Amino acid sequence: MKEEQDYIRDIAEIRSMMERSSKFLSLSGLAGIMAGVYALAGAWVAHVYLGFKPDGVGDSAVYNGQYSNLPQLMLLAVVVLILAIGTAVFLSAKKAQKRGEKAWNTTSKRMVAHMSVPLVAGGILISVFIVKGLLILIAPLSLLFYGLALYNASKFSYEDVKFLGMIQMGLGLLGTWYTGYGLLFWAIGFGVVHIVYGIYMHLRYER
Repeated sequence: MKEEQDYIRDIAEIRSMMERSSKFLSLSGLAGIMAGVYALAGAWVAHVYLGFKPDGVGDSAVYNGQYSNLPQLMLLAVVVLILAIGTAVFLSAKKAQKRGEKAWNTTSKRMVAHMSVPLVAGGILISVFIVKGLLILIAPLSLLFYGLALYNASKFSYEDVKFLGMIQMGLGLLGTWYTGYGLLFWAIGFGVVHIVYGIYMHLRYER
């Protein structure tokens, strides 16, 4: 009986070692929560202080000078992005250190590489739309390509990341149809969904 228990324990340890070597498991749930908070704050500032309303910033609104806060809006987006990425990197590195692992290893490099393809493609497309004044599609497209990036990254991390990506893609597609609610879908996807996902990850994997 004891030999059988030792055998089962050895198998579990081998499986755990294989999983750690093939998947990046240092993603922080708290980082997801903070990213959601940053996104909600950014969406609020964009709507209240910068007057960003997707149904009112189509081609004619930009070209006729009816929306003059584009530089401020882009700066706000960059600030939110830097805060979210910076927090994720810091907390993930801290979690990896506690686990006795390196945050920047072969698996995390592969995960970042697979995420970068849809993110770069989406960034280029969004930049083209900004130049052409199609601001109405920025929010849904950012959700869509971010969701694709997460779906790709799930192969190298928790399986739950795949479902997070699918939710983001779904919200992005809805936003392309209901364009007047693009900022709302963006706030739900990057804000509310990230907070819920972060809480779930923290309770399931970090307690």
